[in-house]
Amino acid sequence: MNKIIAITGCMLVVLFSSCKRSLDVVPPSSGTTKIFYLNQEDFLQGVAAVYNGLRAYPDRLMNLSETRSDNLYAASVLGTQPYDAINSFRRNAVSNVYVEAAWNDDYNAIFRANYFLEQLELKGNIISSEVLRNRLGAEVRFLRAFYYFDLVRYFGKVPLVVKTVLPGEAVTIPRTPVAEVYAQIIEDLKYAMEVLPASYTGADVGRATRYAAGSLLAMVYMARSGATYSIEGPGLASNEWTEALRLINEVINSKVYTFNTNYASIFSYANQNPNVNKEAVFDVMHVSGLNPVLGASFVSLTVPDSYFTTVLQKPAQLGGAGRPTSFDLYRTYDTAVDVRAKTNFLLYYTALGIPGNRPYLRKYMDSTKVPVNIRDWGINFMAIRYTDVLMLKAECILQGAAGGTQEEVDSIVNLVRTRAKIAPVSGVTLEQLYQERRRELVGEGSRWFDLQRSGTLVTTMNNWIKTDDDLKQIEPVVKEFVLYPVPQSQLDVRPGLYTQNQGY
Repeated sequence: MNKIIAITGCMLVVLFSSCKRSLDVVPPSSGTTKIFYLNQEDFLQGVAAVYNGLRAYPDRLMNLSETRSDNLYAASVLGTQPYDAINSFRRNAVSNVYVEAAWNDDYNAIFRANYFLEQLELKGNIISSEVLRNRLGAEVRFLRAFYYFDLVRYFGKVPLVVKTVLPGEAVTIPRTPVAEVYAQIIEDLKYAMEVLPASYTGADVGRATRYAAGSLLAMVYMARSGATYSIEGPGLASNEWTEALRLINEVINSKVYTFNTNYASIFSYANQNPNVNKEAVFDVMHVSGLNPVLGASFVSLTVPDSYFTTVLQKPAQLGGAGRPTSFDLYRTYDTAVDVRAKTNFLLYYTALGIPGNRPYLRKYMDSTKVPVNIRDWGINFMAIRYTDVLMLKAECILQGAAGGTQEEVDSIVNLVRTRAKIAPVSGVTLEQLYQERRRELVGEGSRWFDLQRSGTLVTTMNNWIKTDDDLKQIEPVVKEFVLYPVPQSQLDVRPGLYTQNQGY
């Protein structure tokens, strides 16, 4: 599956001619349309091209969720870095490369999805069976929902486009209210849940399943149920915790997934096949050593280059000076016994020559598996992990979802704590659950979105700044910073079409 994704992605760059600086998308010419999607294999490659949009997702979580949150103290000490504006809540992030990439990458994938669905409607009868035809359409609708959910959580209102459009039309489409974008996301995911299989075999392993769609839909309901902050963001205070709990229970009761009792093995390079790693509800899959490169680049974004060059005697990676872990996070671990501390962090070492003594996030890094190409690490990224799903169940119950009990909450949290080799607790509160999620899921991109939902983002971040901002670089956090700015390049396409998010 991975080979098809990358090869098809390269092919469709030409077909779509996606403009990197705007929403303008030049659809295929009539000649190209006739050449492409001539047989079933073309449709299989077309789906793979939509999956290809996931390759940037782990990096985006590291750059925009982990770096923005109180998990990392990514204050640059070696000149200005792209992550400075993200970590420090600077209002000039409107032109930040990571913010631009988030908007552009998601929309490029969405346009591929829209074009595929249109071609499926026109020419889908050339596919060998109705079951396969419907499944391919459901996979693409799952992915379109995935990309739109990503956009909503970062930007709030975004243009809702569910068909291919000409450049002239693209620059007339305004930002759509969040509730309407959610309605499309929910429609796509409900369809995917009805059509997608529970699992796959052979080369199809790793594709979206019914339970991946159900898990994502639960996350959507939870995001909608979150705090509004009186802005047009992802939280609508919709109180859909019961709906989310029902979906999560379906995933749990399916028995397709298993809680791994060994924390380190979840992220082991020997445990990457989704058929083996039963913690993986939905993976972004990577394979190293291929040409074109199909490996991962997110692995070393937080680790200083000097660790690779001086300690491992390997080429520099992508981390620069590194993005240290916050003291506030690290001190919440009982480092004498909590196995997650050893798995998740690289302790400070003097060879760095960098002021301070903060550890670095190294959750996905195996020092024996350093690739020749720095963007070619051979590890998958669990976009949806079973432990996360279990802990989301606990959150729904604590938020008042019907049908859950405190005993279930305590049982879930203590399952996680027992695996970490730390003492069980009772009467778990919502705040305690969020702290356990923070320790368990650091580096997996959940923290910023947890803070969004909780309603405590502004208070939590400002309290953290007081204790962790040694270099005094971080701006005070206001409610408008729950969202990122609309990229300046989008505002410039047609002045007046979009209104910038407040605070920027």
